[in-house]
Amino acid sequence: MVDHRSDSGFSDRVAKAVADTGALCAGIDPSVALLEQWGLPTDAGGLHSFGMRCIEAFAGVVPVVKPQVAFFERCGSAGFGALESVMAAARDAGLIVIADAKRGDIGTTMEAYAAAWLDPDSPLAADAVTALAYLGLGALRPMLDLAVRHDRAVIVVARSSNPEGRGLQEALTDSGRGPAVEDMLLAQIAQLNHGGLEAAGVVGAVVGATLAPSAYPLADLGGVILAPGVGAQGGTAAGVATLFAGCPAGSVLASSSRSLLTAGPDVKALRAAATKARDEMSVALS
Repeated sequence: MVDHRSDSGFSDRVAKAVADTGALCAGIDPSVALLEQWGLPTDAGGLHSFGMRCIEAFAGVVPVVKPQVAFFERCGSAGFGALESVMAAARDAGLIVIADAKRGDIGTTMEAYAAAWLDPDSPLAADAVTALAYLGLGALRPMLDLAVRHDRAVIVVARSSNPEGRGLQEALTDSGRGPAVEDMLLAQIAQLNHGGLEAAGVVGAVVGATLAPSAYPLADLGGVILAPGVGAQGGTAAGVATLFAGCPAGSVLASSSRSLLTAGPDVKALRAAATKARDEMSVALS
C-alpha cells in the first residue's frame, strides 16, 4: 500500500503530486443515473465495479480522486464496504483520496466523525475529508486536531456555487457591517494555517469554480483549494486560472466528475477524458 502520509504535510503532498501529474481531481460519483448508463446494477456490487473502473482509469493520470460518500452511503453497510474497497484500491494505486463526506457537528459527535474519516485505524480513513462549518469553524477542532496528528487535512466548504448557498455565504457579518460570512470563514481558515494549528496547511477550502473572483485573497489561504464545478456545471480551465490567479503552484485542485464519468464505462475512454481535462487545466494554470 502506498502511504501518502510518510513524507510531508497534506498541502506539500498535493503540490508535489500536482507537479508530477497535473492539477485535476477526479470525482467518483456513482449516481443511480450513471450506474444505469454504465450498465451496472444500482446495488453495492454496482458501486464497487464503478469505483474500481474509475481507479483503473484515473491512476497515473490524475493525482487525486474524490469519492462522493453519499452515493455509497445510499446502500447502507454494503455500500460503505464498497467505498472502503475503492479507497484502499486508490491508495494502492498511489492516488491521494479526498472523502467528500461534508461532515459537521460538535463535541464527541465531531470526534467520532474525525475518527471515522481521518484515523488511520479506520477502514474509511482518507487523506482528507470535506466538512461543513455552519456550527462554527471552532466546532471542527476535533477533526482538525486529528488531521494534524496524522498528517491529513480537512477541506471546509466556504464558497459553494449552488444558488441556494450564495445568499447565506454572502450575508454580511456584524449586523451588516462586517465581511461576508464566506470571507470571514476564509480568513479564519488562513489563521489556522498560519500558526493557529501545530502544523501548516491542514485546513483547505471548497471554492466553486463557477463563481466570480473572491473578495478574500485566496493566495493567502495557506491550504489546498478544492474547486468543484469544472465541466458539466460550466466551469472551464480558463475560468479556474482567472479565479485562482496568484495562488501558489499546486495549491488549487480543480475537480471534475460528471463530465469525466459520462465517458464511461470503457476504461480507455475514461482515461482519455481525464487526460484531456488534466492537460487543459495544467496549461491554463501554468
